[in-house]
Amino acid sequence: MKRCLIYSGYFFLVFTAVILTGISGCYYDKEELLNPGFATCDSAAIKYSTTVVSILTASCYSCHSNSPNGGVRLDNYNDVRTHALSGRLYGAISHSPGFVPMPQGASKLSECKIQSIKKWIDNGAPNN
Repeated sequence: MKRCLIYSGYFFLVFTAVILTGISGCYYDKEELLNPGFATCDSAAIKYSTTVVSILTASCYSCHSNSPNGGVRLDNYNDVRTHALSGRLYGAISHSPGFVPMPQGASKLSECKIQSIKKWIDNGAPNN
């Protein structure tokens, strides 16, 4: 009977240790953090009207539209294209040295969003 209680005690300790290890091993819940090289990012069909505008709307318009901060307006194609082709848009969102990191006071955009905008810029920043 004593052996059974001892084995039950060991089993409980081992079981608890396994469960706690499993719970603490699930810290990250973002795919980019779990698999940085394998994040799913479809950059095959990048368009200004859909991809770029949706990223800018969600991340930039609150500061860079009607009354733009720093004189940078990003709510129309011509201004976005100007900032894109000058390198200022990519420099800011990629947090490159010499640029003010954007969005200011918020988390950096995901690598997928940054690479999508970069691909659009590399394609000549078309109005598509």
